[in-house]
Amino acid sequence: MIKHLVFLRYASDTGQDVKDAIIRDLGALQGEIDGILAFGHGPNLSPEVPVVHGFLDMFWFDFKEISARDAYLENETHKAIGSRINAAAEGGIAGVFVCDIQV
Repeated sequence: MIKHLVFLRYASDTGQDVKDAIIRDLGALQGEIDGILAFGHGPNLSPEVPVVHGFLDMFWFDFKEISARDAYLENETHKAIGSRINAAAEGGIAGVFVCDIQV
């Protein structure tokens, strides 16, 4: 299984409605892409503020295998959501951190 973790540092003027719409649309990808086992999201609750670097929101996908993750990366709906994320993140893509691990 591949766990795809995405940490977000939204721009200070990004409204909750924008954040909620992004999460809603990401969750809907479960019905569009084969091999997504789970989707989750939540706030970063770490008390280690200096090392959080402002990444206060996150979401994750669990993929059955690497090929499912790769299908997600190439999916046009995902790419459109990614563009919206970059537009809402502080500094664009600099406000996004991605980490994939095999579990």
